[in-house]
Amino acid sequence: MRALARMGRPAQAFDASRYFRGPIDFGFYNVGTAAVRTLARSIHAEHKADWSIDEAMAFAETLIVDRHLEAKALGIEVVARYRRAFTPRLLRAWKRWLAASHAANWATTDAMCGALIGPLLLQRPELRARLRGWYGDRNMWVRRASIVGLIQCARRGESLDLVYEIARRLHADKEDLIQKAVGWSLREAGKTDMPRLERYLREHGPAIPRTTLRYAIERFPQTKRRALLSATRELRIRN
Repeated sequence: MRALARMGRPAQAFDASRYFRGPIDFGFYNVGTAAVRTLARSIHAEHKADWSIDEAMAFAETLIVDRHLEAKALGIEVVARYRRAFTPRLLRAWKRWLAASHAANWATTDAMCGALIGPLLLQRPELRARLRGWYGDRNMWVRRASIVGLIQCARRGESLDLVYEIARRLHADKEDLIQKAVGWSLREAGKTDMPRLERYLREHGPAIPRTTLRYAIERFPQTKRRALLSATRELRIRN
């Protein structure tokens, strides 16, 4: 961690703690994402001849429990460089990280989804259905990953039935970060099939939190956004 500490920027230049308020005492080196990725590349280059995915995971295991967000990110980025060696058993390990609240913030959770879970699900489509077992988890970060983990599939127009199914299950979730994640995922699903997204929003309008809805409709033209907001509001009132 000495390398991350040396790379830190003065707090007045960028204070990451403003974006992660909550009960957990996170630490911040104030190191940017680009710098963390550069360090991850150098670690991978140094060890690519003698590390397998198991050694990379062992390295990440020591970092994911660190209170500093950049340390967590570094572990994730190093493992991501072994994506060609990803296997189904890793999904259980990553869920364990989430369930233990080692990724107890939106940035680390989404980094895991984008760099680890998403790429594995693209490689191994048969694993995608396992996320059905995540959306009812009592841990908020597991629930968030159940839908954010499918975003890369949604962007390709793949597994949309599963995306909409999990989204529907999560509409009742009271957590703001879940509602935003569902809206984000629906928006990405809509990029490949906008009519389907519109039908879904009109059909399930009364059950969809307004936060989710506003995220989901961002890619529609302004007139369509207004129409959907109005139509779903009227449905909510009638129901």
